[in-house]
Amino acid sequence: MSATEINERAVVTRFAPSPTGFLHLGGARTALFNLLFARHHGGTFRLRIEDTDRARSTQPAIDAILNGMRWLGLDWDGEEVYQFARADRHAEVAHRMIEAGHAYRCYLTAEELDAMRTAAQAAKQPLRIRSPWRDRTDWPADQSYVVRLRAPTEGATTIHDRVQGEVTVQNAELDDLVLLRSDGTPTYMLAVVVDDHDMGVTHVIRGDDHLNNAFRQLPIYRAMDAIEGGWPDPVYAHIPLIHGSDGAKLSKRHGAVGIEAYRDEMGILPEALDNYLLRLGWGHGDEEIIAREDAIRWFDLDAVGKSPSRFDLKKLEHLNGHYIRSSDDPRLADLVAEKLGFDHDDTRRRALAAAMPALKPRAANLNELTEGTAFLFATRPLAIDADAAPLLAGEAPALLARLHAALDAVHNWDTETTEAAVRQVAEAAGVKLGQVAQPLRAALTGRRTSPGIFDVLVLLGRDESLARIADHKA
Repeated sequence: MSATEINERAVVTRFAPSPTGFLHLGGARTALFNLLFARHHGGTFRLRIEDTDRARSTQPAIDAILNGMRWLGLDWDGEEVYQFARADRHAEVAHRMIEAGHAYRCYLTAEELDAMRTAAQAAKQPLRIRSPWRDRTDWPADQSYVVRLRAPTEGATTIHDRVQGEVTVQNAELDDLVLLRSDGTPTYMLAVVVDDHDMGVTHVIRGDDHLNNAFRQLPIYRAMDAIEGGWPDPVYAHIPLIHGSDGAKLSKRHGAVGIEAYRDEMGILPEALDNYLLRLGWGHGDEEIIAREDAIRWFDLDAVGKSPSRFDLKKLEHLNGHYIRSSDDPRLADLVAEKLGFDHDDTRRRALAAAMPALKPRAANLNELTEGTAFLFATRPLAIDADAAPLLAGEAPALLARLHAALDAVHNWDTETTEAAVRQVAEAAGVKLGQVAQPLRAALTGRRTSPGIFDVLVLLGRDESLARIADHKA
C-alpha cells in the first residue's frame, strides 16, 4: 500500500510505554504529540502497555502511567491494550512467517553466538547475525531453537520520515533478528509490529532513539503483507529527544524527570506542563500560551523540529505562574486544601477560595500558593520568622498600638477603609507607609512577605486582625 493510500485511511496513532517506571517527560510529550495529531486529523489515539518484560513490569508503574496520562488530559480512545496478553497472537504471526519462508528456525548455541560475537569484536565490526540455519530445513529433534527473521540482504530500505526526512539504510547492515525466543515468547520487535497492525495504527510517532528499530521492523510488515496482504508500512515520525540545560540527554541528574514529581512535589498544573511540553520541539509562530483546543487545531508534524529541545525549569515555572493566575479560584482552593489536608473542611476551603485573588498573583507553583495561605490558619500567638522578628522591635510596638486604635474604630471592614486608617497613622507618625506596613505585616502573618497588607486584613477579618496586632502592641 502506498504512502498516498495510507494517508487516506483514518488516522490512528498510539502511545506504547513500558511499565518499568514512572511516566517520564519524554514519554508524556510523545503521548501528547500522538494525541494532538490524531485529534487534528479526526482520528483515533490508542494506548498500549508494553508489559512483556515480566521481570521489570509492575502494577505500580502501570498505575503511574495511567494516572499521569489522565492528569495531563491525555485521554486515549477505547481500552488500553496489554501486550503480554497477546503473546499467542505474536507467536502465530511468527509461525506464519516460517511457513512462508520469511522466517526460520535457528539452532545456534550460546557458544556459537559467543564465538560470532568475539569474531565481530576482533574485526571491530558490529555483530550482525546471518545464521547458518537460514536456509536449512534439517531441523534437529528435541532441541530448542529461536525463530529468526529472514532479513533482506541486498538493496536498501528508505524511510520517508515525517520529521527526520528521507533516511536510507543498506539492507546488508540489517541482521536476522530474533522473533521468538527459545521458550516461545515473542521479542519486542515482533510484538510491536503485530500490535500496531492489529490496532490499525497508521502513524508511528515516537522518539528518534527508535529510528533504527524502524528499519528492523519494516521487513516484518513487508513479509506479512506478502503473505496475506493488508499490512501496509506505517508513516513514521521520529521526534528528537529532550535534553537537559547542558545539552546532554535528559536524566535524573538534571532533576525530576517523572511526571508525578512535577505534580506532587513541584506544584505544577497539568495545563502548564502540557503547554510547555508542546513547545519543546514544536511551534506555531510566536505563540507561547496555547490552549488544548488551539493545539489540536494547529498541530501537525511539519512543524516538529529535527534538533533536540532543551528543558528549562525556569521557563516551565514562568508558564505555570501564568496558568495559576488564570485559574479559577475554587479549583485552586481545592488543590491547596488537598495539600493541607483540608479536603473535607468546607469552611476552610471557602476561606482559601476567598484568598486566591490576593495569593495567586505572587505564586509560581502550588507549593508557593500553599505556603502563602499559612497566615490564614495560624493560631495565636503567631510564630514569628527569624527575618520578620526585627520588624517588631524598636518603635514597632508603639506604632502597632496606634494602628490598633485606628483600626478598632473601623467598622466597615474592607480594603479601602483599612487602608485609609493605616495611612492616617503613617501620616500622624510622620513616616512612610512602608514603615507602618512592615511591622503590621509581621504581626498579622509572622513573616516579612505576604499578599497586600490590606488584603490580609480583610481575609483575616476584623476580630482576628485586631487580636494579632494586640499581641505585639506596646
